[in-house]
Amino acid sequence: MLDIADELNRWVEEGRDFAVATVVSVGGSAPRGPGAALAVDSHGTAIGSVSGGCVEGAVYDLCLQALQDGTTVLERFGYSDEDAFAVGLTCGGVIEVLVTPVRTDDSTRTDEPIRADDSVFAAWLSAAVRGEAVALARVARGPVGLRGSALLVHTDGSYEGGLDAHPELDGTAAAEARAMLDAGRTGTVEISEDGARCPGGVTLFVESSVPPPRMIVFGAVDFAAALVRVGKFLGHHVTVCDARPVFATGARFPEADEVVVDWPHRYLRRTGTDHRTVLCVLTHDAKFDVPLLETALRLPVAYVGAMGSRRTHEDRNRRLREVGVTEGELARLRSPIGLDLGARTPEETALSIAAEIVAARRGGSGVPLTGAGTPIHHDRVTVLATAVG
Repeated sequence: MLDIADELNRWVEEGRDFAVATVVSVGGSAPRGPGAALAVDSHGTAIGSVSGGCVEGAVYDLCLQALQDGTTVLERFGYSDEDAFAVGLTCGGVIEVLVTPVRTDDSTRTDEPIRADDSVFAAWLSAAVRGEAVALARVARGPVGLRGSALLVHTDGSYEGGLDAHPELDGTAAAEARAMLDAGRTGTVEISEDGARCPGGVTLFVESSVPPPRMIVFGAVDFAAALVRVGKFLGHHVTVCDARPVFATGARFPEADEVVVDWPHRYLRRTGTDHRTVLCVLTHDAKFDVPLLETALRLPVAYVGAMGSRRTHEDRNRRLREVGVTEGELARLRSPIGLDLGARTPEETALSIAAEIVAARRGGSGVPLTGAGTPIHHDRVTVLATAVG
């Protein structure tokens, strides 16, 4: 839902009622993952998508029905062998969609008051738009009285709203949502109705809003300008860093979120990174690369890539070994950077780098899908488990 949060927040500010359909679980070759959303306002205006077109019409109708009767529903869509013309996913996958009506706080209204769950939803949208780290936990499956009830959970474990009269249930739900927020995950978690952490009766859908992942591009070169554009397209917060002030300027990189003039290794040591951060080293100059990569390869980041020819790569590895970088640490380095696309221009090179970053994040092989026999969509949980093991 984060991709339409800005528009939904505007609807709240304008006092427009709406219903939002959110993908809460997927199976098989589903076109979009958990968190994908389609929303319909009281005028019939629709934004977003849950399936790329396969079931949009049916979901649109569900949203209109939810607006009319005020009821939260969970609907399953999948391919039917018995009736190939039934509403479903032509790709053969299965998705579950949670449809939630949301009343907005318009002071001109004189009918029934705003529900607590609506206020929680609006607060989550507002926090997400501001870039705060928060999670929205909603009951997707459970007793009728709980369906659609919501909690807004903060990083310190505090929460707003409630799921039931039992504080144990709220406390457990908040703790589970906070754990998913800490990991930046969106998905479902099972708890019991009495608040125990074991599965049993209640399925929570937790949608985490976290700041965008960082991409730090070292080296204010022409290739960097193209990579900045691609990084922004992929949703990264992009920083360009170079020690040369004549090249590291906002005028040369207008689409970057920030441009930093500093020695790369010094900046990397003092800036914040996490497990989603990608580091792209485009300087291919040993006096910059070696101290920078010595630091980078010891950080728990998602990706470290360095530009250069294969001869440059071998020389750089030799220098890194000389300063104490281990073979295990060197194995994390993607160099020469990018996938083999035959790229020559800065834009083509940026595309090959971005493709490798996506493949590393999603567990893709980088080979053509035609004739490969590999899954189109990879199980991200399995990929992460394999990487850790």
